[in-house]
Amino acid sequence: MSTRVRLKDVAAKAGVAVNTASTILNRRPNSWASKETEERVFAAAAEMGYRPNKTARALRSGRFHTIGLIIQDVTNPFFCTIADELEAAVEARGYDLLVESCRSTLDREKHLLHEMVDLEVDGTVLWLSNNETYREELTDMFAKKMPVVALGNGVPDIALPTDAVLSDFTQGLQDAVKDLLARGHRRFAFLSAQAEGTDDGSRSEIFQQMLNAAGIPSSAIHLLHTGHRIDQAYHTFLGFLQQNKKQRPTAVVAMNDIAAVACMRAAVEAGLSVPGDLSIVGVDDIPLCEYLPTTLSSIRQRYKKITQEAADLLIQRIEQPDAAEVSQPRQVIFPTIYTPRESVGPA
Repeated sequence: MSTRVRLKDVAAKAGVAVNTASTILNRRPNSWASKETEERVFAAAAEMGYRPNKTARALRSGRFHTIGLIIQDVTNPFFCTIADELEAAVEARGYDLLVESCRSTLDREKHLLHEMVDLEVDGTVLWLSNNETYREELTDMFAKKMPVVALGNGVPDIALPTDAVLSDFTQGLQDAVKDLLARGHRRFAFLSAQAEGTDDGSRSEIFQQMLNAAGIPSSAIHLLHTGHRIDQAYHTFLGFLQQNKKQRPTAVVAMNDIAAVACMRAAVEAGLSVPGDLSIVGVDDIPLCEYLPTTLSSIRQRYKKITQEAADLLIQRIEQPDAAEVSQPRQVIFPTIYTPRESVGPA
């Protein structure tokens, strides 16, 4: 096993004092060293493979220069996309990203939330199963001046007690419903895919209310619930189609794109064509949607804007904790966008 290269080893090779090497390598503005000396120190560090010790640097500067991200499920490409975009956003500001997955279990989610202080990060972005469930914890974090930004779907009646960047699901769903109605659909299903013990944030109820307002009776709307995994969504929807051959829906909206892909496969297994017999709409609009054999219509969350805004809010709170702008929780809301593709057609 190779021995870790220490700062004093780099300083000795470059022929400078340890404090000088530290000032140069950390790019502190108070360096008096000449350009030649700086080049010599950087060259020595590169040649020896020197990597700064984050813990030691944090003890000196008070910062780890690392952002934490707690997400629900790394097997869902949407959360992978969020992590990738957030990593790019914080790296541009000089921070690394540490990702923790709840694996869609409430016990692990609660554990990660309560152990955040041990993650050795300067601030954390949270995508929780339900922000309302943790309102008390979020209130306490803000009171303790813990840099936190909450992400999620839906706009709460009362603003969250911490910085938040949220997707307004209403607009995208409204546009999807309007499109499906215009295509002649009159029998619908909504597939809510959630981890055990969580809810869908009232999205299924909003879906039903929109259809009721358009004259579709509740008897023509099926609200289905399944687990978060793609196989669970597949078996749930396939079983539903097999049991409702005579009065099956002609259109289904799934709560995420993975569940929508499962619906597409279940439809094929049930002898139906997409979109000839069944129109399908997902939520999130992950990049995969555009490259499926039948491209998937989806309600897009604006993940680039979400992650950039989250990075900006969090880093400002980290670097300017006493600024007037961060004295109160801030809330940014992005509308969702319905993107119709090949998976929707006439009823």
